[in-house]
Amino acid sequence: MKDLLLITPPFTQLNTPYPATAYIKGFLNTKNISSYQVDLGIDVILELFSKDGILKVFNKEIDLQNTSENSRRIYALREEYLKTIDQVIPFLQGKTPTLARQICSMNFLPEASRFNQLDDMEFAFGNMGLQDKAKHLATLYLEDISDYIVENIDADFGFSRYAERLGKSANSFDELYSKLSGEPTFIDEFTLKILQEKIETVQPKLVCFSIPFPGNLYSGFKCAQWIKKHYPHIKIAMGGGFPNTELREVKDQRVFEFFDFITLDDGELPLELLHQNLEIAAGEGEFKRTFLLENNEVVYKNNSRRHDFKQSEIGTPDYTDLKLDQYISVIEIANPMHSLWSDGRWNKLTMAHGCYWGKCTFCDISLDYIKIYEPISAKILVDRIEELIRTTGETGFHFVDEAAPPALMREVALEILRRNLVVTWWTNIRFEKSFTRDLCYLLKLSGCVAVSGGLEVASDRLLKLIDKGVSVEQVANVTRNFTEAGIMVHAYLMYGYPTQTVQETVDSLEMVRQMFEMGILQSGFWHQFAMTAHSPVGMSPEDFGVIPVKQEILFANNDVDFKDKTGIDHNRFSFGLKKSLFNYMHGVNFELPLQEWFDFKIPRTTIHPDYIHDCLLEDGQFQLKTNSKVVFLTKNVIAENRVKNKKKYSGTYTLLTFHLKTNIVKVELEQEKAEWLMNVLEENAVENSKKPTIQQLKNQFEENFDDFELFWFSKPMQQLKENGVILSL
Repeated sequence: MKDLLLITPPFTQLNTPYPATAYIKGFLNTKNISSYQVDLGIDVILELFSKDGILKVFNKEIDLQNTSENSRRIYALREEYLKTIDQVIPFLQGKTPTLARQICSMNFLPEASRFNQLDDMEFAFGNMGLQDKAKHLATLYLEDISDYIVENIDADFGFSRYAERLGKSANSFDELYSKLSGEPTFIDEFTLKILQEKIETVQPKLVCFSIPFPGNLYSGFKCAQWIKKHYPHIKIAMGGGFPNTELREVKDQRVFEFFDFITLDDGELPLELLHQNLEIAAGEGEFKRTFLLENNEVVYKNNSRRHDFKQSEIGTPDYTDLKLDQYISVIEIANPMHSLWSDGRWNKLTMAHGCYWGKCTFCDISLDYIKIYEPISAKILVDRIEELIRTTGETGFHFVDEAAPPALMREVALEILRRNLVVTWWTNIRFEKSFTRDLCYLLKLSGCVAVSGGLEVASDRLLKLIDKGVSVEQVANVTRNFTEAGIMVHAYLMYGYPTQTVQETVDSLEMVRQMFEMGILQSGFWHQFAMTAHSPVGMSPEDFGVIPVKQEILFANNDVDFKDKTGIDHNRFSFGLKKSLFNYMHGVNFELPLQEWFDFKIPRTTIHPDYIHDCLLEDGQFQLKTNSKVVFLTKNVIAENRVKNKKKYSGTYTLLTFHLKTNIVKVELEQEKAEWLMNVLEENAVENSKKPTIQQLKNQFEENFDDFELFWFSKPMQQLKENGVILSL
């Protein structure tokens, strides 16, 4: 028996649990409140994609005469699917890696229409290897089965969403309510069976649903409906990303036939108070940002004077109860950066609550999850990393920040190096100019393998209108710095921003094409601008040249329909932008004219073909920034004193040999200066928390020698900097 049951309803990710319930469980541990968490999504997927589950799929009667040729082929090969499914799933769970050879033989898996789009496998996976090739083929196999389910059995099914259309722009509750009034769907039967087992085992007093996305909404309501019918004494709450953004103005009383409470924003204090209220008579408790029903009216209660918990007080996420060894790694397209979202198990952590920039006009900057910026100290963060490694056995981390702060990333990287930890991590960033070559190299050494960030519309006029705080040239230089350090870069791209012209869309695509061709972007994703109610554009649409379509709001209020005064149909560009990007991510067809991607006439680009190339020419390596901190990253140095007799210089000099992980760097310095440098290396080892500034080194150097700049920018010192022995941050 537990006090709270925390549930993520189907579906979010196949490869790793959505972290909200783990965050909440970690907090509840600090309050000695017992809880159990479950990811119903992975449980349903594992039941569905098993021999018994697939047998149920094929036992459903379908009209073979009127279904697609693809479905007829899958049905005809049903015995092959039944034979192989219980082999493929353990392989994708990482339990039977030897099966990769069978899968790659191309005569093991049944193949339907998804395999028609198969990449040149040698080209695509020459750099990724046998296991990844097999994961890609197994993913296509699962997608074929999914296509069959969607066409013939349950049109709302999707691996990372379910009935998403019911949750998107749902200003009225009517359609969702109507669907909930009907019989359980094919997927519901799997979901509710597992839910019943969990309820009977855990016997909770309060069930808390985390609803991060529209694709979790219907299942969350269906589960709540079932609990209300069969266990009316159990209280039910809803929180998470969807209510935080969409249900801030909920008025429809019917919602509370399913849920007793809806909490907004940070969930720790609201849930602690709900737990306390279980023992208190109705109407007497304190609430924090909570909707409930009183006298048949929806009321919002925020009568607690307690402040929300600081990030340092909420504890370490706790993944106990989740089936961490049963998540499924899939590779949808042959792109190493793109696969990070679906391949491998990642522990999720946050470096900072909110966004330190908080100005982008398309973003929900008025809401607390963006507006309230609170970073965590590097020491606490790395303590949590170590604790999660101990409890999960996983050393992979995805920092799920709105935008990770560069200064904190630097301190976290140094703390990881100080503790000699081996971790692999990635995060979301803004393309700040503070991501210098040296900082990117430091991040790489600490285990950073990738970053994602918003380039949005690759147009300087529109970036200013968005108030992004970056330029295309700056983004190009930052992505180059990351790429040269060995860190992959994914760009979020946007089209259809208010007042965006057709010419700007074409020029934006040309900028993106050049960045991929230069090799400074490895992955990207185009999405069409959506106006949200809580963004500056949504709150003052007339300032941005758009006219909102007014609708009565009784349920969800986030996406706002609008008309752009330009009258341009931006939706026409969707297919061409995505098709071109798919090619660029595979490193092909850069030479094709942009017109080739569209089936309607577009203007020629006005961007010079060498624009991005020229952006990367400026080199500021000979600028002395005296307030920069200096990090020395090696102790593996051998010094040999030698005598040199040459016209230019005669006397004793020192050969310093630096043994780096992948190469050897040798430099010659005058003996006295070599001794000075060796002392500096010893005094400022990476384990030391204090780092000297260049000014402090300059002062120290000039107590004994002349002209620090001449020494600092000398060829031997440049060699050490280029090889990452000395970093200026």
